[in-house]
Amino acid sequence: MSIASIPTIPHRSTGSSINRVSSAERKTRTAELLARARECPPGERHDLLDEVIVLNIPVARTLAARYRNRGQSADELEQVACLALTRAVQSFDPERGDDLLVFAVPSILGELKRHFRSAAWAVRPPRRIQEIRPRVVAAEEELAQRLGRPPTPAELADELDCPPAEVEEALACGDLAHAASLDEPVAATGSPLGELLPTLEAGYEQSEAVALLGPACRRLKPRDRRILRMRFYEQRTQQEIADELGVTQVQVSRLLQRIFTDLRRAVGGGGPGGRPRAA
Repeated sequence: MSIASIPTIPHRSTGSSINRVSSAERKTRTAELLARARECPPGERHDLLDEVIVLNIPVARTLAARYRNRGQSADELEQVACLALTRAVQSFDPERGDDLLVFAVPSILGELKRHFRSAAWAVRPPRRIQEIRPRVVAAEEELAQRLGRPPTPAELADELDCPPAEVEEALACGDLAHAASLDEPVAATGSPLGELLPTLEAGYEQSEAVALLGPACRRLKPRDRRILRMRFYEQRTQQEIADELGVTQVQVSRLLQRIFTDLRRAVGGGGPGGRPRAA
């Protein structure tokens, strides 16, 4: 759908007369406009459908308001709801029923839920956890009132008839929708969070490489270790190494490639053909 096909959405202040229309009046007026749109030329039909959309925007805003205070701005939620309303109106078939909202409301709610699944997570958990989390939250509130205490994950799992592990994952992902600011002070010290994060030192990577490659290099043949020392510690060229060993530069290149392959296998824990090396 192109942006040009979406009607101008009135602001709350300019659309106050629309907001005062009762549900019954809105339903009647919507049915009349849709009936006229079926019998008129395409250009006039487009204008009538725009009027239907604007008339039902308060419904879209009401549905969007259900998702307030969940990390997304009210304006963004309303835009998602109004776009879903526009699509619903343009694809609605009056022959299947005269109540637009019976078709449009599920479409709008589905689009809002899809928006949260795709855009409302700072770190996105698996979809099955996204879908079960609202059920877990609702069951947690209901059981807390019924039991007079917070329910355990096992009790929630019994209530929802799902594995306890999924309930625990859903409870644990509650903070994934909002990213903490690095400027936010930490309660224990009062210092910004960013000042407490460790810095990445270049020496860490070197130490890790030494720890991984050290045992593997010690298992190489003496000649292979000599070639590595000349190439990477003494910084000799392949031709200088070839002159030292009495071979060609091409042979040195092949030797280095074979040594690298042996090191990769040793670091990966497997020998030739993927079999573990003997100790």
